[in-house]
Amino acid sequence: MKKILFSLLLIASAFYSQAQEKAKYDEALAKKLGADNYGMKMYVLVILKTGSNTTTTKAQTDSLFKGHMSNMEVLSKANRLIVAGPMGKNDKQYRGIFILNTKSIDEAKTWLATDPAVNAKLLDAELYNWYGSAALAEYLPYHDKVQKSSF
Repeated sequence: MKKILFSLLLIASAFYSQAQEKAKYDEALAKKLGADNYGMKMYVLVILKTGSNTTTTKAQTDSLFKGHMSNMEVLSKANRLIVAGPMGKNDKQYRGIFILNTKSIDEAKTWLATDPAVNAKLLDAELYNWYGSAALAEYLPYHDKVQKSSF
């Protein structure tokens, strides 16, 4: 029994040391991404909800949401919008989320002010500080490689 436990311990140690060798710390990348010692940083999480404006026509709504999608692309290209996506149907009227590349709620509000759907009150935004991996933005270049069509 002791030999089996010792063997398992040796195997586990070998896997651990291999994992440590693969996980090389990249100081330059960490600095570029604004990572702390844990590889994390603060962002602003935006929860988009159905807004109070119910008076627009379908044509106006379509135009405002087209502007919303275009604005998301502009924010993404400027490295301000890191994650975005719609939510499934729910009883809280949540429509989607953004993760914005800032720790400042005030700065995030100025970025959201460029969104036509938010300005027209088709969408309301709740903003929260959120702590996540500093490497989150690194996936964005790969999105173009897996996106077959645009919205």
